Amino acid sequence: ARLPYGSKSASTIQHYLDQCLNFLTKYQPRAIVVACNSASTALLGSDRKYSLPVLNVIEPGSRVALSSSASKRIGVLATRATVLSEAYVKSIHRSDAQAEVFQQACPLLVPLVEEGWVDDPVTNLIVYRYVSGLLKQNVDTVILGCTHFPVLRTAIQKATGPGVQLVDSSQALIQDLEKLGNSPSSTNGIRKILCTDFSPRLEETIRLILGGIKLDLIETVDLN
Repeated sequence: ARLPYGSKSASTIQHYLDQCLNFLTKYQPRAIVVACNSASTALLGSDRKYSLPVLNVIEPGSRVALSSSASKRIGVLATRATVLSEAYVKSIHRSDAQAEVFQQACPLLVPLVEEGWVDDPVTNLIVYRYVSGLLKQNVDTVILGCTHFPVLRTAIQKATGPGVQLVDSSQALIQDLEKLGNSPSSTNGIRKILCTDFSPRLEETIRLILGGIKLDLIETVDLN
């Protein structure tokens, strides 16, 4: 019901984030991952304290991008909210002030994924339009700074060419979870999706983003 986050104001995103975190604490989790990049910018920009580990995707994505880049010229594909916050720029510069970071807001990519247009000439054209500006800056690494963007990895890699490394922040986050001792010992367990609104199209999008991961339950919830 709240999609997309990336075009909303920082105060609205912060409000949504607070509601989501409060709701999830009912399940007494060992840790919470703020998987949305736009929401992660709100988390990093807030001085709120939490009683359990709350992880973001910005910092691990920045860390892996720096370790992957030989030239230290890094591109970021993200939503408008993430670009305006400069969260990746600040995070990368905290580790390496000499690194150069070039950002590109991509507001049309989330709707394309939601529509299921993953392997489509229109999508390829739009992806190239967004990526071309970063390529002019001679970046050798590009961060996929939105939960939806890894779905378009093939199209993005086609636009960048094989010489550019693509960094998926969610994959980088796995290292941080393992440090907390939250790496699962097996593939057993229940994977439950809670959403604020539901439609058949949403279920298709969820399965597209999860790939081959088994899904046990989708439930509609009221965060208010």
